[in-house]
Amino acid sequence: MEFYDTKPLKTKDIKVTVPGSKSITNRALLMAALSKGECTINGILFSDDSRFFLKALEDLGFNIQIDEEAKSVKVVGQAGAIPKAEATIYVGSAGTAARFLTAMLGLSEGVYVINASEQMKKRPMKPLFDVLKSMGAKIEFLEEENALPIRIKGCGCNEKQTVSLDISKSTQFLSALMMIGCMCKEGLSVEITSEKKTGSYINITKNMVEEFGGSVSFDGKTYTIEPKIYNIKEYQVEPDVSAACYFYGIAAIYGCKALVYNVHFDSTQGDIRFIKVLEEMGCKVTDTDEGIQVIGPNKLRGLENVDMNNFSDQALTLANVAIFADTPTTISNIGHIRGQECDRLNAIAQNLTKMGIKVIEREDSITIYPGEFESTDIETFEDHRVAMSFTMSGMGEKSLRILNPMCCRKTFENYFEIIDGLCK
Repeated sequence: MEFYDTKPLKTKDIKVTVPGSKSITNRALLMAALSKGECTINGILFSDDSRFFLKALEDLGFNIQIDEEAKSVKVVGQAGAIPKAEATIYVGSAGTAARFLTAMLGLSEGVYVINASEQMKKRPMKPLFDVLKSMGAKIEFLEEENALPIRIKGCGCNEKQTVSLDISKSTQFLSALMMIGCMCKEGLSVEITSEKKTGSYINITKNMVEEFGGSVSFDGKTYTIEPKIYNIKEYQVEPDVSAACYFYGIAAIYGCKALVYNVHFDSTQGDIRFIKVLEEMGCKVTDTDEGIQVIGPNKLRGLENVDMNNFSDQALTLANVAIFADTPTTISNIGHIRGQECDRLNAIAQNLTKMGIKVIEREDSITIYPGEFESTDIETFEDHRVAMSFTMSGMGEKSLRILNPMCCRKTFENYFEIIDGLCK
């Protein structure tokens, strides 16, 4: 599908089920591979990112049984060892696969080649490479310096390791080290040198490490990971709150009702905070037995400043909701999203400007002025979140043409099927 023409929303009562969390799925896959023996992961997300992760694990020699219909994967872990001493893997555009698997292979005792898509080759990797080299890993850059693809020889990590890390560009670097710290036979300490020292995705990782049987402590400056081998036999992946937020955003924009099954406020995912932002904008929010329900108001309130640093995946979603508010909305502390699948801050500004919406783009923030927009083509920049968020705006009186819409396969491959069902 080269493009998707949006259609008017037909229902006022949205009830949907969303896939499992991508972030939790790929963390669970990594830790299952590092576990001792068989681990079954249920509720798994099947998307481009998770399939790249699964194929990479298979190429490394792990025994994996996949049941897409049951949304289940069984992984036979090797207690921190990699079955093949040499292999070539491909991580596509999956940042989690790229960062997590690079860290794992950097602490192994083998030699591996890691290939990636053109998009992933442009994303930040240097802080992780620097840490792995300081631990003794040997990294050869096969194209550009400090970027994938690489050839990596693991350090074996037989000693207690203490490293320094800057997480200002991505917290995935720290998450990767927290999960593979169990491979260090005497443990691993990670001193954070950036002003940012924690965040929602780091908290998810810490909780999951402990659920899998590991141990992470944090004293405000340094994360200490104990050399405990994971031993969990079964793990349940939460529904993806990031995916749920598009439907909550639709409810906010069009003054209707949206319920996403099995999404609750006890979720460990940082994007749950976006629902509270919608509440501040005038939505009515209720956590029911079936899931969180959002009812949009007659008129949305704009917000002077929303610090989205810890739930920045929803910056694009809020930017589209903000078009329909009564006053301007400023989204701040999101400069790091310039280094994600695309420069997301600029993608917001470019597309909204094409629509005739006034925006002020700054280095780490953006202000959106509400107003009537014109139908136009939306450039997605091969970024799933651009495609899904701008679809929301085109479900009213004015339509939008979403170019390359199936980039949404990265996390939500049947998104447009569900959207079509709401527009019939």
